[in-house]
Amino acid sequence: MTDIRKVTDGFSVAPQISEQDVQAIADAGYKTIIANRPDGEGGIDQPRMGAIRTQAEALGLAFVAIPFSGAPTPDILERIGAALAEAPAPVLAYCRTGTRSITAWALTHAGQGSGDDIVAAAANAGYDLSSLRPLL
Repeated sequence: MTDIRKVTDGFSVAPQISEQDVQAIADAGYKTIIANRPDGEGGIDQPRMGAIRTQAEALGLAFVAIPFSGAPTPDILERIGAALAEAPAPVLAYCRTGTRSITAWALTHAGQGSGDDIVAAAANAGYDLSSLRPLL
């Protein structure tokens, strides 16, 4: 099973998952998986979204593909914000290490409360987003 890191009661992040991880993700109570890692970014051995989606949907989970590389663009943040607002919770977002997913989560919450709380939630999950504080 992959390293799932809880950020809030409704949102967690993880590094790359595989279709074999999906059963354990469902058993852990997650209702939605958001894929932020583009297919092929890690070469031919990287698990593909299609196989993960098929397994997730077979188990009754929602699957949302919002792959991106580098810093999230405003369009990506809008799409992730909409997915988080509409998707059944709890949500598990994944990318290569989890950093891209938690960064996008943090930026979708910019201006919606205390930036210190966002940075603290990320830190509690093992991610240092202190450099984003001025944007939050």
